[in-house]
Amino acid sequence: MIKKVDFHINELENMKKYPKELFSIGNTSLLKKKKISIIGSRKPNVYAQHKTSELAKKLSDGGICIVSGGAIGVDAIAHTSAGADNTIMVAATGLDKRYPSINKNLISNIESKGLILSQFKEGSPSTRYNFVLRNELVVALGDVLIVTYADLNSGSMRSVEYALAMGKEIYVLSHRIGESQATNNLLSEGKAIAIYDIEAFVKEFTEEDFLEAVKHDDFFEFCKTNPRYEEALQKYPNRVFEAELSGEIEIKNGMCKLL
Repeated sequence: MIKKVDFHINELENMKKYPKELFSIGNTSLLKKKKISIIGSRKPNVYAQHKTSELAKKLSDGGICIVSGGAIGVDAIAHTSAGADNTIMVAATGLDKRYPSINKNLISNIESKGLILSQFKEGSPSTRYNFVLRNELVVALGDVLIVTYADLNSGSMRSVEYALAMGKEIYVLSHRIGESQATNNLLSEGKAIAIYDIEAFVKEFTEEDFLEAVKHDDFFEFCKTNPRYEEALQKYPNRVFEAELSGEIEIKNGMCKLL
């Protein structure tokens, strides 16, 4: 269901103009989380595809909500790898449309589990100017901006301009000479910081957030009650197996025990 956002979002004060109207589908509580924006080319190379996925997944696993624009390429990889329940997509159309249509299943999944935002009323089509406004909102929501791949004259560079104007740090992947030339130029100009070690980068942003997330995690709170294994499996089927394998819970005498 499309709803009008009727509360103030502090991060959007960074925009040139706070949106006159903002519409949403999904879980607006994601706006309260720490957020990082990930953007890039619609045609990233294989290396950038893999590293975008790794970054988004590990940041999300550490409690960071991933923000992007729902486009094919880097955006779709970031949303998918973060998990639909921990990602915010900013649309460049009215929320009655699922654009681009090739991502309609991904968008539908985010609608039901995550959050989609738009500055545009129902029926609004995709226009060049709408994408410009969409990009500004994507950048504004994130604490920092990560550009994983961008060629010269890429539309991602407009987002970089917004990030620079907002005083946000910009991070890029390290690429070989001749690849992702726009992000390599940002490095040479001192406008971006290279990510050489994904584990170290993720740890820098997630360590405290992950501990806080675990502290308030509904599943772990549930496990503190030492529930029956069958009950836990019925309520949190995926989490039980993951937590048992990672050594976070122990199954003993048919009961779940938090370690």
